[in-house]
Amino acid sequence: MLKVEGSSIALKNVKKKLGNFSIINNVTFRLIPGVLVALLGPSGSGKSTLLRVIAGLEFADEGEIFYYGKDVTKLPTQMRGAGLLFQSSALFNNMTVFENVAFGLNTKIQKFSNDSRREEWIIKRVNCLLALTSLKTFSKKYPYEMSGGQRQRVAFARALAIDPKILLLDEPFSALDVRVRKRLRKWLKKMHQLIPTTIVFVTHDIHEAIEMADQVMVYEKGTLLHNGNRKQFLRYLRSREDLSMYPTTYGKAN
Repeated sequence: MLKVEGSSIALKNVKKKLGNFSIINNVTFRLIPGVLVALLGPSGSGKSTLLRVIAGLEFADEGEIFYYGKDVTKLPTQMRGAGLLFQSSALFNNMTVFENVAFGLNTKIQKFSNDSRREEWIIKRVNCLLALTSLKTFSKKYPYEMSGGQRQRVAFARALAIDPKILLLDEPFSALDVRVRKRLRKWLKKMHQLIPTTIVFVTHDIHEAIEMADQVMVYEKGTLLHNGNRKQFLRYLRSREDLSMYPTTYGKAN
């Protein structure tokens, strides 16, 4: 029986179909708090749909989803409290970096009784996030003035603005060139050491999973085939006869 207590994310018998095709086939797992998890699968495996269901952007046909023991299965995204980051940084080009990170914070700070205290809190919170993500010198810049890697760091800071206990990342570096991707992988790994947040990131790159994740879940054709730590994942890879469906930025997996 799945133990929901003590987990950051738990899925129990989650199913979803697109027409007659089962894109999520009775998925069950639990994650401990603060873990960095790779959801690995080839293109078309349904891994992004699974992440969207975990996030509440889509709903499962059957099953249950829990955040820290709370049933969020029927809750919309904004009521689940997870931070989201996708392939596109989805920043507002007419807003500065500071304004992008601050966007949406007003829904988080209704506790303040007057506008001056609210504004003071926003400035303090955003400056803290910009310092954390090494973006303080970019606060007055606009997204179109920045590189792709810098824009993704802004998007990451914005995702952290609501102080989420869970971050869900859908191939956040895949649109970037290889050198920038490698640099941002190291950066995200370092960030994770500073924030007590459960992070799930979708990837189709085996070496990205090995390099970054504490835990790897292998997802193919709507089915969770493997869920284990890095050492267990490497053993799993050696047992596989065919990995040709997994492109990699570093060459053939060992």
